[in-house]
Amino acid sequence: MLAIISHANCLLHDAGANHPENADRLHAINNQIIMSGLEFVIRNYDAPKATVDQISLAHDRDYVERVIAMSPTEGSVEIDGDTVMSPHTLDAALRAAGSGVLGVDLIMKDEANPIFCSVRPPGHHAEYGKAMGFCLFNNIAVAAAHALDKYGFERIAIVDFDVHHGNGTEDIFKDDKRVLFCSSFQHPFYPHTGHDSDTKNLVDVPLPSGTDGPAFREAITQHWLPALERFKPQFLFISAGFDAHVLDDMSNLNLTEADYGWITEELCNIANKQADGRILSMLEGGYEPGALARSVVRHLNALI
Repeated sequence: MLAIISHANCLLHDAGANHPENADRLHAINNQIIMSGLEFVIRNYDAPKATVDQISLAHDRDYVERVIAMSPTEGSVEIDGDTVMSPHTLDAALRAAGSGVLGVDLIMKDEANPIFCSVRPPGHHAEYGKAMGFCLFNNIAVAAAHALDKYGFERIAIVDFDVHHGNGTEDIFKDDKRVLFCSSFQHPFYPHTGHDSDTKNLVDVPLPSGTDGPAFREAITQHWLPALERFKPQFLFISAGFDAHVLDDMSNLNLTEADYGWITEELCNIANKQADGRILSMLEGGYEPGALARSVVRHLNALI
């Protein structure tokens, strides 16, 4: 059964007035799930807080402890121009990271599968020892590192279709041959990384401004799908960013809900064939609430 892992405290992280990464994103997703009727076929779990030990499987421990020490009791702390901590941010970030840890455990216990983690703040820009791009801890990397450490997988794949390159995930796993990382992203675009990669376990697919659904599908079919077939992952993780949507003004790509449904179906086929169906998806970007919510529901329907 499909499960969603989230927590009410993820709504409390406040990055500041008019910041695009705000609680309306999760509210819109929750409302769309109810309107779609999916709430009747989804099992819900509360995200626990990840421990320092769990997060440190993917991050420098000193960095993790610095972030925790920086948490304000009032006001806000600016990590960089995009990344802000308010009094509730640390709790939300720990639960966002903890959602993936719980998700892996639920899948391995055969209690739920697939899993979608509807959490914020997002994570895929957080590098081994650096926060950036709205992200404090790399949630998908923490989940993948937990799967590697606790369950001893030899091959896991992480795919990232957010409009921005998953530089943090690539930084964390670039030298780990147990991990295949596939990322599609608008280029040139923030964070201006990824396009020069030539490492065997990294498959980067830069997309020019204006790329539409057919061109996106062709690129994924040519690059991601053969690499995943060759790699034969035992567990598939998804960094599910929906900010390449045509209505999302954070980017200049032109994807639609149908494209997110298509790529999810293709990834499910890979997971069912190679990974005993094990698949965990983690919310990343998506900043036009209506388009985000509709895209997530299409993603969930494809996962089911």
